[in-house]
Amino acid sequence: MISAAEQLSAPLDLGLLRFLTCGSVDDGKSTLIGRLLVDTRSVLADALSAIERTSKRRGHAGVDLSLLTDGLSAEREQGITIDVAYRYFSTGRRKYIIADAPGHEQYTRNMVTAGSTAHLAVVLVDARKGVLTQTRRHACIAHQLGIPHLVVAVNKMDLVGWSEQVFDRIQADALAVAARLGIEDVRFIPMSALAGDMVVERGDHLGWWHGPTLLEVLERTPAAHVEGAEPFRFPVQWVCRPHSEAHHDFRGFAGRVESGGVAVGDEVQVLPSGRTSRVKAIWLGDVALREAVGEQSVLLQLEDEVDVSRGDLLVRPAEAPAPVREVEAMLCWLAERPLSLVRRYLVRHTTREIRAQVTGIAWRLDLTALEQVPAEGLAMNDLGRVSLRLAQPIAADRYAEVRATGAFIVIDEASNDTVAAGMIL
Repeated sequence: MISAAEQLSAPLDLGLLRFLTCGSVDDGKSTLIGRLLVDTRSVLADALSAIERTSKRRGHAGVDLSLLTDGLSAEREQGITIDVAYRYFSTGRRKYIIADAPGHEQYTRNMVTAGSTAHLAVVLVDARKGVLTQTRRHACIAHQLGIPHLVVAVNKMDLVGWSEQVFDRIQADALAVAARLGIEDVRFIPMSALAGDMVVERGDHLGWWHGPTLLEVLERTPAAHVEGAEPFRFPVQWVCRPHSEAHHDFRGFAGRVESGGVAVGDEVQVLPSGRTSRVKAIWLGDVALREAVGEQSVLLQLEDEVDVSRGDLLVRPAEAPAPVREVEAMLCWLAERPLSLVRRYLVRHTTREIRAQVTGIAWRLDLTALEQVPAEGLAMNDLGRVSLRLAQPIAADRYAEVRATGAFIVIDEASNDTVAAGMIL
């Protein structure tokens, strides 16, 4: 009989999927990722042997799969995840980047960092404990970050006797939370990351569950940039003008296609100047392309001598956002020093950096009660709605529509520390 992992190894490229694992402390996030890596044969034999030796030395009966992701010495000593651990694997059908977010409340800012590029979030729930405050908090943050797909993985089913009644109760509780938050796409999977049931293989203990395994859900989730038409957005990172006789008149603009696509001959507009031209050529290294698509780093040549510099944004004229100097945004405060309404900060939006000031705080999100509460400031790990006034205009989209041009970071001018991450509303 062909295993699920072997069935999913057919030569078909479904595109890269970035996903996030989150949940309360000890829900099994690191073990789940370890199980995915082992059962998809993404761990080298010598690495697995080292983990086996470490597990035996610590007195474990089997292999402690969490050691594959808990890489910091402090994490291994405490048995928890502190930093965001990134892991990569491939099934043959698609490639994955996993972000393992910390479960502790004081590391909420780490989850925001991990979820900023994720297209799917796996929220783990310990079957013995059910939906906890941190479960609701992480579901709320995933929703605020605009992650379009949510999977609630009810883990440790082996510790509740593989009970269908326990799973149904947790599913009902989680559905109530999702409805309160306005989450539309949520799926549920019972599993045991330790035993491996319903992660990659179906296993022998959950015969009453007829839905897909976690890996099957991951394989079927659409990749980013393919679920709907997106406007073309190309922030310019660098103006390329080679100093050589052979290329003395060459002028290209390097950057990454953050959304949409562009082809040779397309009309483009430069923001914030508003000047227009057409794409003369598209280069990927020394290779000339006919078109470039989302998340592709290329160099564009234009037909006209248009003034373009780092920080400008190339768009299609019909899809151009209006440059603005005042924005409303959700802000996650990352720094130990709280937000000050009298201090001036730097806002880095795409490849553009502008001085800015927070002019008001509408409310702070109480992640325990899942309610908006009045606030005079934001402390570390707080999320709140703020108003920003910018020294220069930016061409921005709503974060819900285009993540790359709807997101920004806030930098302390004095220390050069990143103090907040923002999402334009």
